[in-house]
Amino acid sequence: MIDKNSIDEIKNIYKKIKYKIEKRLKEFESIWERGNHKELLDELIFCILTPQSKAKMCFNAVVDFKNIDYDSNNLLNCLKGVRFKYKKSEYVKNVLNIFKKSDSLKILINNFNSVFDIREWLVKNIKGLGYKEASHFLRNIGFGENLAILDRHILKNLYKIGIIEKIPTSLSKNKYLDIENKMRKFAKKIDIPLEHLDFVLWYKETGEVFK
Repeated sequence: MIDKNSIDEIKNIYKKIKYKIEKRLKEFESIWERGNHKELLDELIFCILTPQSKAKMCFNAVVDFKNIDYDSNNLLNCLKGVRFKYKKSEYVKNVLNIFKKSDSLKILINNFNSVFDIREWLVKNIKGLGYKEASHFLRNIGFGENLAILDRHILKNLYKIGIIEKIPTSLSKNKYLDIENKMRKFAKKIDIPLEHLDFVLWYKETGEVFK
């Protein structure tokens, strides 16, 4: 059963931070519009680093890595504080190898007609990216309108609200898409865009609008 008090709380938070959300989303859209290959790569690397790690720590790691011009030999030195840094460093090296040509990432994305098809390709071809991370990356470059980023904060709140019956211990493709669809329907019901709702639920847990 949907918790009415939770809905009221969400709507109140949304009124409070809507302008911040819109500002952040415009910043994401501008990344795509500028079409800078390294900026797109930054976002992809950031999303590879985030599982089970603090977002700000991962952001700082990307900044450090970018400052040494993606020198993979010094990558581990940039990943201090990032969990599973040895495994993730291999994922990052793999990405750098796939997208070593300038503009190759943007060209790839432009080859797809659907954001869902882009996500499928990313999940199948980029080591370290599941549906959550691929959705996160696409949102961060301006393609998040119809995608949900089902991290622990979001799942926790979907459970509290009554959208899901329990917090899953793992997310298969079918489970992810099922919960995403439930969140999409809920967002429509309360008249908050899906990509905005993600920020609201994140803010509810962390008190900030970040990445």
